[in-house]
Amino acid sequence: MSDQYVKVQVEQMKSFGEDAEKEGVDTEEQVPGSSPSASVSPDHPTGTDASSTSLPCKQTGKSRSKPGREDKRHTSDVASQGSVVSSEKNLNRLGYERTLQVKGTGKILQRKSEPNGNYVTIHTSKNIEEMRREEGFKLAKKRRPVTVDTSKAKTSLEALKISIKQLKWKEFPLGRRTACDIYWHGVSFHDNENIVSGQVNKFPGMIEMLRKINLSRAVRTMQELFPEEYDFYPRSWILPEEYQQFTTQIHMVKEKDATVNPTFIVKPDGGSQGDGIYLIRDPSDLKLMTGSQAKQGVVQEYIQKPLLIDKLKFDIRLYVLIKSLEPLEIYIAKEGLTRFCTELYQEPSQKNLSHVFMHLTNYSLNVHSGNFVHSDSQSTGSKRTLSSVLYRLAAKGVDIKRVWSDIIALVIKTVIAVVPELRVYYQADIPPGKPGPTCFQILGFDILLMKNLKPVLLEVNSNPSMRIEHEQEVAPGVFEYVPSPVDEEVKVGVIRDTLRLMDPGHKKPTVPQQRAGGFEQGEEIPMEEETQEKSQDETGTLPSLCLKQVYPKYSKQFNYLRLVERIAALFIRFLGVKGNMRLGPTAFRTFIRTCKLSGSNFTMASVDILYIDITRRWSGATPDSREAGMGLQAFVEAFFYLAARRFKSLALREQVVSLLELCESQLGPQSGVEERRSLSCSRALPRTVKTQTPCLANPQLSSPAPLRRAASQDYRHQRFKPRSLRANVEN
Repeated sequence: MSDQYVKVQVEQMKSFGEDAEKEGVDTEEQVPGSSPSASVSPDHPTGTDASSTSLPCKQTGKSRSKPGREDKRHTSDVASQGSVVSSEKNLNRLGYERTLQVKGTGKILQRKSEPNGNYVTIHTSKNIEEMRREEGFKLAKKRRPVTVDTSKAKTSLEALKISIKQLKWKEFPLGRRTACDIYWHGVSFHDNENIVSGQVNKFPGMIEMLRKINLSRAVRTMQELFPEEYDFYPRSWILPEEYQQFTTQIHMVKEKDATVNPTFIVKPDGGSQGDGIYLIRDPSDLKLMTGSQAKQGVVQEYIQKPLLIDKLKFDIRLYVLIKSLEPLEIYIAKEGLTRFCTELYQEPSQKNLSHVFMHLTNYSLNVHSGNFVHSDSQSTGSKRTLSSVLYRLAAKGVDIKRVWSDIIALVIKTVIAVVPELRVYYQADIPPGKPGPTCFQILGFDILLMKNLKPVLLEVNSNPSMRIEHEQEVAPGVFEYVPSPVDEEVKVGVIRDTLRLMDPGHKKPTVPQQRAGGFEQGEEIPMEEETQEKSQDETGTLPSLCLKQVYPKYSKQFNYLRLVERIAALFIRFLGVKGNMRLGPTAFRTFIRTCKLSGSNFTMASVDILYIDITRRWSGATPDSREAGMGLQAFVEAFFYLAARRFKSLALREQVVSLLELCESQLGPQSGVEERRSLSCSRALPRTVKTQTPCLANPQLSSPAPLRRAASQDYRHQRFKPRSLRANVEN
């Protein structure tokens, strides 16, 4: 057949393309007679061959030829090469190509109208499998490689370069005039102010939100509402603001029991890599001033009974990806790092408080110890993989699934605590309707395991080190960077698979989530054996993803915690001006009036006094604020006060939920949250709520009052009562 040249006569071809489109017809042509039957295969790619075959075809606009009517619909005349069969003039209007698959031959026929409109020539093409293979190659070539701007990557550059090379993407180390798909920043969202599209690996406001003071405040708010769920964070006092409270409580504890002598760790607010951290046992040892300025920071209870391996204290560096805020998506790296101290651990005493290599696990500190061991093995040395430590614990009979489940819960709860403020920052930098990039970010969670295997959150790093080499002294006083196999194994996988998840060519539909605060509490994370995460790799050369989705996968167990996000949604709704982060007095009055919270017992004059009182005190607590007005944390305090005033007989959590439902019902479906709450307060929230904060070691110590007293004359008779928040945890 491939050696024949056949010309086709067509009886009727009136506007075939238009009719077929209008009727949605799947046409099929058949070649009867001596030639093999051929069925139309529009999905196959067109192609030509040196040899050609012509078949006379009578084409109609109807879907398929019925048995017994082929003589009316098709006329076949196989002629010798060069023979001509006339065609109707209306073929002139056709101007399209069709393909025929010849059954039983593995060939593709292609038909194209001749320039004069009188003939149709059908060419046989290559084998079907060959065509499909070639088409696959063409598609692979056609797909534009993902572009990554690495000009601001800083210390993560080497791991990023390796990841881009493994993915066969295109790197722009000096930036690019036209837009890139992904921008990798080394410090903050604002490393490049001129991005209006694509994706950036930093969220606006993340650095500010994860400073020691702001993180402590966010967790403290959650401890008020959910004291038992947030007992993984040590009690903290904010300096210098709460210095007097801290001093008073320590003296009271010592007067009550002279044998109690707790240890505290002091951390500067913006410190990193262990800089400025020290231990104290008495408030008089606090270093509150730097020259004439007060030092901003936190003082936390020190965990005196950590889990030890080889008699050394260690912590876990876990990498967490926040893929998006709306909807909230959280991934945890299946592999992490463990950083070991370099001096054998002893419980703190006045003699060893200054031994940083014994008490502080920071790599940047211990690497300067003479006992630090650089090892190419993942299970030895001063820096090891998390899996090697878990394997060693499992060999001793530790329930690793339980430990991992607790760590996942800690991560999700911490992210839920900081998300409300992040949403405010996000809408300020990228308001709805304004061109701008989408964001994602890798965070570094520093977690300590206590002797009873309970995980404790030490801090969250907005810019965890992704360096895959370390300093090594090659000669006295001469250092150079050499590869670190342990770092490369973990960090390259985290960056590479983060890029794979953010690949714009593999965007998956977002998973619908239940609205915040809409589930019952108390369910445990199922930790059954899970199937391997499917790779999004087309070539099959990359391993399965090392990042495990934990939210919204486990949203059912944690959505009830997202109450403050609902308060933030109300706050954002009344901000008014795009890019603003603080409520003015008029906006606050509008909130009160719209939600119908004022009345004869709570006049608008009282509303103004409340606004002034709370705003003034929070302005003093955040002296670096560049905007005037009521920020989110101050608004949350005001909201708690309004809830306590309106629903006096309920516990705090139920008060907040009741006021939220009242406000959302007044505002209607556009209150900034997607779905209406389906569970009632009494069903979702137990009435027996302990209003105590976590206590990791000394139950006598209570946390500073989360709500401040109103100073105005109108509120003296019902001042904000400081709540003593405690929860006992065994060491």
